[in-house]
Amino acid sequence: MSGIKPKHQRLVLVSFAMVAIVAAGLLAAWALRNQANYFYLPDQMMADPPAVGQAVRLGGMVAEGSIEKQPDGITISFVVTDQGDARVPVMYKGILPDLFVENSGVVAEGSLDAKGVFIADNLLAKHDENYVPRELQEMSEHQNAYRPEDTVVD
Repeated sequence: MSGIKPKHQRLVLVSFAMVAIVAAGLLAAWALRNQANYFYLPDQMMADPPAVGQAVRLGGMVAEGSIEKQPDGITISFVVTDQGDARVPVMYKGILPDLFVENSGVVAEGSLDAKGVFIADNLLAKHDENYVPRELQEMSEHQNAYRPEDTVVD
């Protein structure tokens, strides 16, 4: 490059840098294309279901009376519903979160199978704004008023 003017050398270097940045961005987008999890509510999943095997999240409420333990002891089935008539059957194999109960919020990560059953790989139980940890449920209102994290030191 000794025969090229410094102005042209800079132009060539900037061009190479721009091509490298664009190539890195395209490579990152291509690598992450299957990592995006879309969030569905039960009525959305019933109206426009995702492709079989596509990783998505399903959020809603656990329908009352729908939790059934399967004979193997680690698989459960339940129904996720919303405020309307939409109901999505879910199968999950694993340890349930402590807050997982009927009529509570849940987010299930997984995919639909060919039969329309949502196969969950992970469950996230949601709690309402009135949630109190088990450790604090036994405390009286008077004791609860003097928890150390609520005290202010000047």
